[in-house]
Amino acid sequence: MTSVPDVSDRLESVLNDPVTSTLRGRLRAFGATRGGAVRFDPEVSPFGALPLDRDGHGSAGDWADLAALCGPGGEVVVVRAADGPPRVPAGWELLRAIPGVQMDGSAVPGAPTDDVVELGPADRAEMAELTARTRPGPWLARTAELGRYLGVRHDGRLVAMAGERMRLGGEGAAGATEISAVCTDPQYRGRGLARRLVDAVAAGVVARGERPVLHTAADNHGAIRLYEAMGFTLARAMRFDLLRVPHR
Repeated sequence: MTSVPDVSDRLESVLNDPVTSTLRGRLRAFGATRGGAVRFDPEVSPFGALPLDRDGHGSAGDWADLAALCGPGGEVVVVRAADGPPRVPAGWELLRAIPGVQMDGSAVPGAPTDDVVELGPADRAEMAELTARTRPGPWLARTAELGRYLGVRHDGRLVAMAGERMRLGGEGAAGATEISAVCTDPQYRGRGLARRLVDAVAAGVVARGERPVLHTAADNHGAIRLYEAMGFTLARAMRFDLLRVPHR
């Protein structure tokens, strides 16, 4: 008799393809799908995805669907679990090959913190300014709509923040939420603000019964050491590869 995959097995499967899971699931309103391809609204995130094997090969039809979602000459960051960049068809350009890692927070309980405040629409300009200075990853006009963002203020000024981005799988134990936009003003680094913010965001994720996950560049060794000290574990190699669609 064929065994039925349990909740944990199904979640591990979608963690390999977080963008597809997010845009065909709980955050479908923030992007578009066409055939096997998906792409976030370009004001929300540069991420997209299509079915690719471990070697980066995909069908001509799926690549054509992704091109249609992005438009001629458009750019997209293709996200997937893999060790190497995708094998792009003729006409596509690989502009930047970005190796990353995914970290699993199954063992991270999280911890609410008194000095952390919830950020809302009135804080969007400061959030954009902070991310522009610290460059934690893609931050666009509507990124803050994806989830809950928390911050730390000093003398009224936003000096650190972290929040939720992709939501994978289902709700509760069948799902995971990605912690993202972890950043601290250079003048306030070394005070443990990033750790407190990640703990606070993780606490909210765990309270929903979900698994916290996060992504970082493979060469960001300082961040990886911090997350490992908090209880995150390296789960898989990831790719975040910036591609340009053919102009025709």
